[in-house]
Amino acid sequence: MSNNPILTSPHKLKLAVFGLNVSGGCSMTDSPEVLQVTWDESVRIAQLAESAGIEAIIPVARWKGMGGNVNFNHRNFETFTWAAGLSAVTSKISVFATFHVPTVHPIRAAKEVATIDHISRGRFGLNIVAGWNSKEIGMFGVPQKEHDVRYDVADDWITLCKRLWTAKGEFDHEGPYFPSPGAYSEPKPVQSPHPPLMSAGNSARGQLFAAQHADLNFVVAKDIAAAGEIAATGKRIAAEKFGRRMQVFGQAYVVCRDTEREAREYVNDYVNVKGDWPGVRNLLDVLVPNSKSALGTGWEAMASNLIAGYGAIPLVGTAEQVVEGMLAFSRAGLDGITLSWLNYDAGLTQFKQKILPLMRQAGLRE
Repeated sequence: MSNNPILTSPHKLKLAVFGLNVSGGCSMTDSPEVLQVTWDESVRIAQLAESAGIEAIIPVARWKGMGGNVNFNHRNFETFTWAAGLSAVTSKISVFATFHVPTVHPIRAAKEVATIDHISRGRFGLNIVAGWNSKEIGMFGVPQKEHDVRYDVADDWITLCKRLWTAKGEFDHEGPYFPSPGAYSEPKPVQSPHPPLMSAGNSARGQLFAAQHADLNFVVAKDIAAAGEIAATGKRIAAEKFGRRMQVFGQAYVVCRDTEREAREYVNDYVNVKGDWPGVRNLLDVLVPNSKSALGTGWEAMASNLIAGYGAIPLVGTAEQVVEGMLAFSRAGLDGITLSWLNYDAGLTQFKQKILPLMRQAGLRE
């Protein structure tokens, strides 16, 4: 059994800090408050999150930036080695690695996962991304596969990993993408049968993959109601088709000030005054080819939200308003949310002092 806090936490709404391994974090802006990506910074923020009782830290898998004015996320820590290091300087929080399936062979990954699970004493988790950014995947000399095929590859990838984490002795894996004669891996992970797996399946094929394999699915949605609908669908597929229980997390960015007006003025400054609009167009063109014409009147709103918090749902206002938003996530059926801030140090300090007590009063945290 696993005692990983992301799975065993008693809190009604679980929390994870997202994106602390990449330059800019989750905000596409040239504000001086964004993450710079130094090792001391990562350690400090991870320990701040742990001291606040937050269940997990989850990095972004990134290999190059988005161009534009700030080249968003261009500076980034590789997540397996980053997670191993943070596992050694924390003691309670769950530490995830995030990766793109085409970039790591399952034989190697299974060994790395087991190693980090031992370093963390059973606090490691793996966030699986089938691969979406063709410019990054192209750096590896691997052509980008069609959307649903990427999940077929991921299915074979994780099937082999699971056998490596659980099988005694050698075995032959005859999967369509990763045939492996005489496959073998020791030691096994600390967590049994393996560390928790996270995915971010929102499409029909992605939802199916998550329902079959993931302990947690990470949904991206335009609002809390939509996130709740995606969560309900994913949980239903997991239960009905695979007989599994799957947790579902939403994502949010937090801007908390003494008044709602101050909070919204702050967002306006780092998005509309200092935001990287050329960079966000580059990002949107990867997600949606010719995004300006394809998205029409919806382009600016989507771009603004990506600059503000990488497409997350805003929790903007007073501490009371932020907690009301968190309550809405919980009422919509989400088990947890990932959090980001423009300034992670200040945001986590404020969270611990002002927001966490209100979450306890609301019954979201014990």
